[in-house]
Amino acid sequence: MLALKQRLIFMLLLWAGALWAWRNTRLEAPPPAPDRRRELRAIALRFAIIAPALTLTAWLALPDFFLGFPRERPMLWLAVMIGYPLLSVWPQEMLYRRFLFSRYAPLFGAGRGCIAASALAFGYAHIILMNAIAPVATAAAGLLFAAAYARHRSLMLVCLEHALYGCVIYTVGLGVFFYTGAAWHP
Repeated sequence: MLALKQRLIFMLLLWAGALWAWRNTRLEAPPPAPDRRRELRAIALRFAIIAPALTLTAWLALPDFFLGFPRERPMLWLAVMIGYPLLSVWPQEMLYRRFLFSRYAPLFGAGRGCIAASALAFGYAHIILMNAIAPVATAAAGLLFAAAYARHRSLMLVCLEHALYGCVIYTVGLGVFFYTGAAWHP
């Protein structure tokens, strides 16, 4: 019961922050629409390279966890595959891409500075997971997501890419580093 309460509090705080960020950025003029076909091809190409690398890493580094989640708890895995993109990805991208780029571009610059700040903030936020892998891996993913967002300024596209990698991570066994319950309970 305590684990459920902690996850619920965490998600409520994440969503409260994201809704606050949305409220503070909603009136901004939308950026020019990206070439969605080109951006989707770029996402597919990156995914075709990175997803197998993540899968191989999980298989070699964590053979006991490899594909364990979908094998051992298929209904919960399916719920995560649906729920993670809907409940976790959007608020994270709202905070660490849209809001950060909007609010802090004057401080960091619209290019590399904002990309670095976004990646570092995204990685730092994952310190709550209480392992060294999560902040480092999410900072690296944050670089990828922030660079893509800086180019196309599409929250939808960056959410899609984030969701794809998150689902792979949970599927192949690397989710043990990104699940709050694992961090807060022995």
